[in-house]
Amino acid sequence: MHWKILRGDNVMIIRGKDKGETGIIKRVIRSQNRVIVEGKNLVKKHIKQGPGHEGGIFTVEAPLHASNVQVLDPVTGKPCKVGVKYLEDGTKVRVSRGIGTSGSIIPRPEILKIRTTPRPTVAGPKDTPMDLVLEKMYDPKSGKGMPDL
Repeated sequence: MHWKILRGDNVMIIRGKDKGETGIIKRVIRSQNRVIVEGKNLVKKHIKQGPGHEGGIFTVEAPLHASNVQVLDPVTGKPCKVGVKYLEDGTKVRVSRGIGTSGSIIPRPEILKIRTTPRPTVAGPKDTPMDLVLEKMYDPKSGKGMPDL
Protein backbone atom coordinates (compact mmCIF):
# COMPACT_ATOMS: atom_id res chain seq x y z
CA MET A 1 0.00 0.00 0.00
CA HIS A 2 1.28 3.48 -0.88
CA TRP A 3 1.32 5.84 2.09
CA LYS A 4 0.42 9.49 1.60
CA ILE A 5 1.68 10.53 5.06
CA LEU A 6 5.48 10.58 5.31
CA ARG A 7 8.02 11.07 8.08
CA GLY A 8 8.69 14.81 8.43
CA ASP A 9 5.22 15.92 7.24
CA ASN A 10 3.48 18.78 9.04
CA VAL A 11 0.12 17.37 10.24
CA MET A 12 -2.91 18.30 12.31
CA ILE A 13 -4.48 15.87 14.76
CA ILE A 14 -8.20 15.66 13.94
CA ARG A 15 -9.37 13.26 16.70
CA GLY A 16 -8.39 12.42 20.25
CA LYS A 17 -7.22 14.37 23.28
CA ASP A 18 -4.85 16.57 21.20
CA LYS A 19 -7.48 17.44 18.58
CA GLY A 20 -6.68 20.62 16.64
CA GLU A 21 -2.96 20.63 17.47
CA THR A 22 -0.27 20.50 14.80
CA GLY A 23 3.09 18.80 14.78
CA ILE A 24 5.70 17.03 12.69
CA ILE A 25 5.63 13.27 12.15
CA LYS A 26 8.56 11.67 13.93
CA ARG A 27 7.99 8.04 12.90
CA VAL A 28 5.62 6.05 10.70
CA ILE A 29 4.73 2.49 11.81
CA ARG A 30 3.26 1.05 8.60
CA SER A 31 2.63 -2.44 10.00
CA GLN A 32 0.20 -1.02 12.57
CA ASN A 33 -1.16 1.94 10.48
CA ARG A 34 0.12 4.33 13.13
CA VAL A 35 2.24 7.48 13.32
CA ILE A 36 4.12 9.21 16.14
CA VAL A 37 3.81 13.02 16.20
CA GLU A 38 6.55 15.03 17.95
CA GLY A 39 5.42 16.22 21.39
CA LYS A 40 1.79 15.08 21.00
CA ASN A 41 -0.31 12.26 22.53
CA LEU A 42 1.95 12.13 25.59
CA VAL A 43 1.42 9.29 28.07
CA LYS A 44 3.13 8.28 31.32
CA LYS A 45 5.14 5.08 31.06
CA HIS A 46 6.46 3.11 34.04
CA ILE A 47 9.87 1.62 33.23
CA LYS A 48 11.54 -0.94 35.48
CA GLN A 49 15.19 -0.42 36.37
CA GLY A 50 17.65 -2.62 34.52
CA PRO A 51 21.34 -2.90 33.73
CA GLY A 52 22.49 0.32 32.07
CA HIS A 53 19.38 2.43 32.71
CA GLU A 54 17.37 3.80 35.60
CA GLY A 55 13.74 3.09 36.22
CA GLY A 56 10.93 5.51 36.92
CA ILE A 57 7.92 7.19 35.37
CA PHE A 58 8.63 8.78 32.00
CA THR A 59 6.51 10.81 29.60
CA VAL A 60 6.64 9.37 26.07
CA GLU A 61 4.82 9.98 22.78
CA ALA A 62 2.27 7.27 22.04
CA PRO A 63 1.38 6.30 18.47
CA LEU A 64 -1.77 7.69 16.85
CA HIS A 65 -3.79 5.90 14.18
CA ALA A 66 -2.97 7.28 10.71
CA SER A 67 -6.64 8.14 10.12
CA ASN A 68 -6.56 10.57 13.07
CA VAL A 69 -4.06 12.93 11.42
CA GLN A 70 -4.24 14.99 8.22
CA VAL A 71 -1.47 16.72 6.30
CA LEU A 72 -1.58 20.53 6.37
CA ASP A 73 -2.03 22.45 3.12
CA PRO A 74 1.21 24.49 2.65
CA VAL A 75 -0.70 27.55 1.36
CA THR A 76 -3.82 27.75 3.56
CA GLY A 77 -2.46 25.95 6.63
CA LYS A 78 -5.64 23.87 6.95
CA PRO A 79 -5.85 20.07 7.05
CA CYS A 80 -6.42 18.47 3.66
CA LYS A 81 -6.45 15.15 1.84
CA VAL A 82 -3.43 14.20 -0.22
CA GLY A 83 -3.66 13.39 -3.92
CA VAL A 84 -1.09 12.48 -6.54
CA LYS A 85 -0.48 14.26 -9.85
CA TYR A 86 2.08 13.98 -12.61
CA LEU A 87 3.70 17.15 -13.93
CA GLU A 88 4.41 17.82 -17.63
CA ASP A 89 7.95 16.46 -17.28
CA GLY A 90 6.60 13.20 -15.79
CA THR A 91 7.59 13.74 -12.15
CA LYS A 92 5.14 12.50 -9.54
CA VAL A 93 4.10 15.04 -6.88
CA ARG A 94 1.70 15.16 -3.93
CA VAL A 95 -1.05 17.79 -4.10
CA SER A 96 -3.63 19.01 -1.59
CA ARG A 97 -7.22 17.89 -2.26
CA GLY A 98 -10.60 18.67 -0.76
CA ILE A 99 -13.04 21.51 -0.22
CA GLY A 100 -11.36 24.85 0.54
CA THR A 101 -7.85 23.73 -0.33
CA SER A 102 -5.45 25.44 -2.70
CA GLY A 103 -4.55 22.38 -4.80
CA SER A 104 -0.89 23.27 -4.36
CA ILE A 105 2.05 20.87 -4.39
CA ILE A 106 2.98 19.37 -0.99
CA PRO A 107 6.80 19.00 -1.07
CA ARG A 108 8.55 15.85 0.12
CA PRO A 109 10.12 16.43 3.55
CA GLU A 110 13.88 17.16 3.54
CA ILE A 111 14.44 14.63 6.36
CA LEU A 112 13.71 11.77 3.93
CA LYS A 113 16.85 12.64 1.94
CA ILE A 114 19.05 11.93 4.97
CA ARG A 115 20.03 8.26 5.23
CA THR A 116 19.73 6.74 8.71
CA THR A 117 22.60 4.32 7.99
CA PRO A 118 25.44 5.67 5.82
CA ARG A 119 26.47 3.80 2.69
CA PRO A 120 29.62 1.71 3.21
CA THR A 121 32.78 3.17 1.64
CA VAL A 122 34.89 0.00 1.91
CA ALA A 123 33.97 -3.16 -0.01
CA GLY A 124 32.70 -5.92 2.25
CA PRO A 125 33.18 -9.70 1.95
CA LYS A 126 29.95 -10.16 -0.04
CA ASP A 127 30.58 -7.30 -2.50
CA THR A 128 31.56 -8.11 -6.09
CA PRO A 129 35.11 -6.94 -6.92
CA MET A 130 35.35 -4.02 -9.39
CA ASP A 131 37.46 -5.95 -11.93
CA LEU A 132 34.65 -8.53 -12.28
CA VAL A 133 32.03 -5.78 -12.53
CA LEU A 134 33.86 -4.03 -15.37
CA GLU A 135 34.71 -7.27 -17.24
CA LYS A 136 32.88 -7.56 -20.57
CA MET A 137 30.89 -10.81 -20.43
CA TYR A 138 28.92 -10.64 -23.68
CA ASP A 139 29.79 -9.44 -27.16
CA PRO A 140 26.64 -8.74 -29.23
CA LYS A 141 28.45 -8.89 -32.62
CA SER A 142 30.06 -12.31 -32.23
CA GLY A 143 27.53 -13.75 -29.77
CA LYS A 144 30.36 -14.75 -27.42
CA GLY A 145 29.18 -15.24 -23.85
CA MET A 146 25.64 -16.34 -24.77
CA PRO A 147 24.54 -19.37 -22.71
CA ASP A 148 23.69 -22.62 -24.53
CA LEU A 149 19.98 -23.21 -24.11
